[in-house]
This record gives sequence, C-alpha cells and structure tokens, in this order.
Amino acid sequence: MSGLCGVVDRSGIDAGAQLRGLHGMTGRRPRSGPGDTRHYLDAAAGVGMGYCGAARAAGPPLPSACGRFVLSLDGTLCNRIDLLRALQLDPDGMADDAALILHAVARWGIRRGLLHCRGAFALALWDAREGTLWLVRDPVGQRPLYYGWNEGLFLFGSDLTTMFGHPTFRAGVDRDALTLLLRYGYVPAPHCILQGVFKLAPGHALHLDAGALAAGAAAHRPQEAARRYWCPRNGIETAKARVAPPQRNLAAASGALDSVLRSAVAAASPARGRVAAFLSGGTDSSVVAALAQTQSAVPIDTFTLGFTDPGHDERRWASLVARRLGTHHTEHVMRASDVLDHVPALPQVWSEPFADASQLPTMLASALVARHVPVALTGDGGDELFHGHASYTRAIRNARWTRQLPPPLRRRLGAWQAADPERARLGGLAAVTAESAARTVEGHYLLRVSRWRDPARVVRAGREPTTCFTDPAQWLRTGSDADRVRYLDFRMDLGEGVLTKVDRAARAAGLDTRAPLLDMDVIRLAWSLPDALKYAGGMHKRVLKAVLRQHLPDALVDRPKRGFGPPLARWLAGPLRPWAEDLLDPVRLQREGHFEVRIVRDMWQDFCAGQRKWHTHLWPILMFQAWYAHYQAALTARPPQ
Repeated sequence: MSGLCGVVDRSGIDAGAQLRGLHGMTGRRPRSGPGDTRHYLDAAAGVGMGYCGAARAAGPPLPSACGRFVLSLDGTLCNRIDLLRALQLDPDGMADDAALILHAVARWGIRRGLLHCRGAFALALWDAREGTLWLVRDPVGQRPLYYGWNEGLFLFGSDLTTMFGHPTFRAGVDRDALTLLLRYGYVPAPHCILQGVFKLAPGHALHLDAGALAAGAAAHRPQEAARRYWCPRNGIETAKARVAPPQRNLAAASGALDSVLRSAVAAASPARGRVAAFLSGGTDSSVVAALAQTQSAVPIDTFTLGFTDPGHDERRWASLVARRLGTHHTEHVMRASDVLDHVPALPQVWSEPFADASQLPTMLASALVARHVPVALTGDGGDELFHGHASYTRAIRNARWTRQLPPPLRRRLGAWQAADPERARLGGLAAVTAESAARTVEGHYLLRVSRWRDPARVVRAGREPTTCFTDPAQWLRTGSDADRVRYLDFRMDLGEGVLTKVDRAARAAGLDTRAPLLDMDVIRLAWSLPDALKYAGGMHKRVLKAVLRQHLPDALVDRPKRGFGPPLARWLAGPLRPWAEDLLDPVRLQREGHFEVRIVRDMWQDFCAGQRKWHTHLWPILMFQAWYAHYQAALTARPPQ
C-alpha cells in the first residue's frame, strides 16, 4: 500500500529545512511491510511532496514529461486498458498508474481526465507553471485525503499521522467534529477531529492558488472551495430517468447485472499472481468470490474470520460457500485474548478516531490475508446499492406510520424525546415512541444510525455541524423513500464509515483491497433498477441474489444476514474492562475536559452493573480517549527542530 503527503512553505526557509519536514511526515507513516520513501522538492516555490509505500508500488511523486506537473498518487486504477486505448498509448511504455493519470490530465484537463479514471485513489497534483495545487479524492471515497493549515504551513496527506510528523505541527481538538464522532462513529468529510484540518469529500477536487494557500484555515470554506467532479445525487436522478424497460424484469435485470459484475471483478483482479477475496458467506462477498472463481483456471483464495461467540460466527456458512465454489479456503478465529493484543494499535491504524467495533476483526482479517497475498477483493457497496440493511426497511416503515399521526401528537412525542434522547436508543417501546417524532424518512434513518442522538449534551462546548443526514438541501430531490435512505448511506456512511474501516486496516497490513461492486457501471445499473428488484416480500438484495443463484443453492443464498459485528458488549464487560476503566477514569476525564464527566461515568457504571446496553454509546468515547492519548504521545515524541 501507499501514502502521499506534502507541504507548501512560503516562509523562505532553506531547502534542507524543507526536506527535514518532509522526512518527518513520511517517516511517521504506519509501516506496511518493506517500503520506500521518495520526495519531490521545489525549494524556490516552497513545495515539497512525499510518498511512502510498499516496495512493489511505483514510487511517485512523478513529474510529467513536459515538466509542468508533478503528481503523487495513493491508490490504483482498475481501467488501465481502457485508458491506454483512449489515450492511444503503448501499454509496454506505461509503467504505472501515476504516469497514466498524468497523460489523462495533460490530454483532457483535470475534470475530464478525472472522469476517465476508475479506481480507488487520492492524488496531489502540483502545477508548476500556474503555481497551483490540486487535491483529488476518488468518487466513492475508497482512499482518504487530509489537508489543512498549521503554523503558517499548508500540509496534506493520506492520514493525520503524516501531519503529526511535521516538526512544527500542533492543533487542538475540534469539539464540533467530536460531536459528529459520537453520533456516527466517524468524523465525516469535510470535517476533521483537529482544528484547522479538513478531509476532502469523495468525488471532489480542491484547487488552491497562491491566494488560497496563503489565506489559512479561518478563511477556508470547504463546501465552497472544493469542486464536485462526480455527484451521486445527480447520478441517481439521471439513472432513474434512463432506466431501460427490460431492466424492470428480474430475469433481464439479473442478466445485465451479471454481465457488468463479471467485467468489474475481472478489472479489479490483479493482472498477475493469485486472486483472493474476503468471504463471510453473505451475499456480497459470495457473489464476488463466485464470479472471480468462474474467471479463474485455478482455485482462488478465500479468507474468513470467525468468533468463538456462536451468535457472531459465520465460519460455517463461509466454509459451505467456499466448498461449493471450489476455492482454496482459509479461516481464522478471533478470540477474546486477541482483543487485548490489538486494541492498543487502533489509534495508530486509524489516525483519526474511528468507532466501528468491527474495525478490530477487520484489522485481524487484513493481517491474515496479507500473509498470503498482496491484493484481495471485497464485497463492499452491496448493502448501499441493493438495499441490504434491515434499518432501511425499519426507517421507511416508521416514516409511513408517522405520516398517519396527528401533528399535535407528533409534537408531544418530540418534546418527550427531547427530554432524554438517549433512552430511546436502547430499543423497546421508548424507541418506537421517540422515533414517531421524526417527520421525514431522512429523520427516521438518522435515528437508526445514530450512536448518540444528542451528542452535544456530552461534549463540552460542542455544537453539532450539519451533514447530508440533517441538511434538507443535500437530500435526494426525487425518488422513493428507499432511494432516499440508500442515497444517504452511499453519500456518507459508505465512504466515511465502511471504506474507512477497510482501507485503514488493509493499509496497516500492507494489503491492497479492491471493491468490484463499486465499479461505476455496477453503480449506474444498480441505481437504475426499481425498488421491487432490490427489496420485495421481505427479501433484501433480490436482483443480486438472483445472480448468486446461478452459483449456489437456495439454502446458501437465502440465509439470514448477520454482518461482521463482534461481541463488543461482552468484550467491554470482560477482557477490555480494565482498559476502558483507565480511559474513563473521572480524574482523567475532568483534566482533559472534552466530556461531561457525570454523564459518561453514570453510563459506564450502569453498563458495568448490567443495567443498560450502553456499549454503542461508550465505544466512540473510548476510541476518542485512546486516540487522544496517542496523539499527545506522538507530539511529545517528535525530535526537536
């Protein structure tokens, strides 16, 4: 895997000092196997770019043949052949993806060139002639990109660890962003946990001229400054308008989907070496593994991680699927003792606090796969494209019920919920009653995904920013209730939650993950299909399961969805309890001053006493506390300037 970073320093310091800053940024990246580090420095312009990656990677920053551009790339393209053909280039003379992107930009310009590039990537492009910097993130958000101003410098990188490494970097916690972490389990773009730092949103390109680079964070408005070059809302609305009549039939739609999926799996598979895939036995990973196996002359490698808790273990299903497909299958069990071994590494792997408990098994699974192969296919994207979450159906149902309530009753229920919003998160009658106060399907779905329903109550001096979940101007303008909730998940949770989890875990292990279901042709086809082909009669992912039935018997296709969630409550009450008690020590909480101590301590004590299932509320706080300790230690450990 790879990572990029860079700095723009217009203070006039000498080249040696600039290079030392770059060395600090690249040297502090999480190591991912044998690696190399390379730099580009234009001392006169004050621009430095760095790259750290596995030895098998190419090695940007890469200058263009004309000398105008320098590009640093983190990620891979999956449509090299199509691009080479469109650019009329000799495949033998094009060594890496960075060079191919440079040719596309030189031929078509930034925006059109980006639309030709398919894959998982983030990039930085320095235009030496114009003195401007471009930062770009792939359409779905499979690779991250941070940027910001600090101590008169402009810094950017694939993760926050690069910024920690610069000898002058220091920033306080953004308490508004902290409220977002508590609600969603992650900090969504363009926000960042650190003041003066931002995340580039998926499908956006940020163009910074000399004035913007000098203006600083206070003058920066990320929603206005970044240009959207690919818009999921426009894509959904366009796809809905262009749906072909034959695709309204299940047989025709599944045939069309099978065709684009086969092409997507082939494009995502490595050109050389063994093909491998994560396999849980669920629909998404099974269909990817099935189509990869049909296109391979030898058994592909599949990998499964299970748990000792039978309520969370999927090894039996995955083994049955692997045997039926004829793959070479490997499985591993995550035990409670493994949790203590891996928890200390979480703040280093996720350089910004991240609170999806399945990050632990994902990290262990990535390390398992990386011991065998360098590239693995995943089933990410299937839930958001083909209506895979039961929470979609519940939100739609609750919204339908709410529309039938008299307005005075809705207002009364809203007041009741506001008095203690967190009690409704525990389920039961309280949850049903509180959710009746939401007025839109977006509001109902927000309640389904929220860890904390009023996080500003527990974050001191925190004010929760709006997101696409809470800002009606960002909602889907047409479509069904099902379209509207899937759009919210695709727009934010997919890139900032699911893909963040997988990318960081894989990156730490030196593994390159690729998601064929997020190929642009698959996305457009999925968006064009009517709801009845995605969910009907209690069946989720109907059309995707129709494709899978060509490879597996009904008993393996129609099993209940389980997910990859670990037994977090049991872990917190058991092996992780001393670790959590230390992070939630009241003296420590009071000294650091980020949270209302009484609320946090009461919640923790109720949980330890077995009175309430508060683990979903506590995990984001624990992840922040662990990250904050790591961040402070990283700043302290830096060598003196």
